[in-house]
Amino acid sequence: MKIAILSRNPNLYSTRRLFEAIQKAGHEALIVNHSICDLIIEQEGPSIIYKGEELKDVDAIIPRIGASVTFYGTAVVRQFELMGAFSAVNSQAIVRSRDKLRSLQILSKAGLGMPKTAFTNFSKGGEKQLIEHVGGAPLIIKLLEGTQGLGVVLAETKKAGQSVIEAFHGLRARIIVQEFIKEAKGADIRAFVVNGKVVGAMKRQGAEGEFRSNLHRGGKATVIKLSRAEKQAALGAAKALGLDVAGVDMLQSARGPLILEVNSSPGLEGIEKATGIDIAGEIIRFIEEGVRKKSPKRNTQQ
Repeated sequence: MKIAILSRNPNLYSTRRLFEAIQKAGHEALIVNHSICDLIIEQEGPSIIYKGEELKDVDAIIPRIGASVTFYGTAVVRQFELMGAFSAVNSQAIVRSRDKLRSLQILSKAGLGMPKTAFTNFSKGGEKQLIEHVGGAPLIIKLLEGTQGLGVVLAETKKAGQSVIEAFHGLRARIIVQEFIKEAKGADIRAFVVNGKVVGAMKRQGAEGEFRSNLHRGGKATVIKLSRAEKQAALGAAKALGLDVAGVDMLQSARGPLILEVNSSPGLEGIEKATGIDIAGEIIRFIEEGVRKKSPKRNTQQ
């Protein structure tokens, strides 16, 4: 098989590990910078030009689409899908997961546990009500477009919360407001889901004095055995968003696991180093199974 990794940086740990895993499985590996692909749409059918040449005979793709290029990246994924390639992550599922508000709405409809969340359309003077909706202070304020812990603020008092919300609204920045889960103690869980199974999980503890647990913010990762409820929550979240490969972030709370976010391009470095599990290999095995199951007559309706 020819498997293309859609990545803008061939030196990233995740890209390198996937490349190695593809080769180890005996397949042809290709790294494609999706941001410089040209999409050709004509009566003869869709095609992709990359570095002056048409990309042909790609059996499967592994999208590693950064948040800053979601629109164009998902257009490239969709083009590959229309050309008959199997995608480890469906283009529509990427779009759903990248929209934090939309993904939380979907998870809520699925009946999954999550921190209480409120959203408003820049309503002037509505800061107090927003804070009350999530149970008062302390509270978390998040930019809808933030990634890796950026654009996330902990407001310890109602007054501080009002000031931060007012500031974001003054900049016309879209935010969500969430209840603060004190008992999580600055830690969260990342469960890595592949093809309907949790293949690895780690607990991420924020640095001292830091409420965000992201490894990019200095957090530390350790292996963890998930409870049955945590496993079910992770699988339910990935299924609700239609993601076959996902990193599901959860908080441990007094009322059970609470979903924070579902990542459609989860990094491999933290989870592989914490657990010692070959996550990249699991993804390739899923792709092999997916390509085998595809009908010979590939469906191009999207």
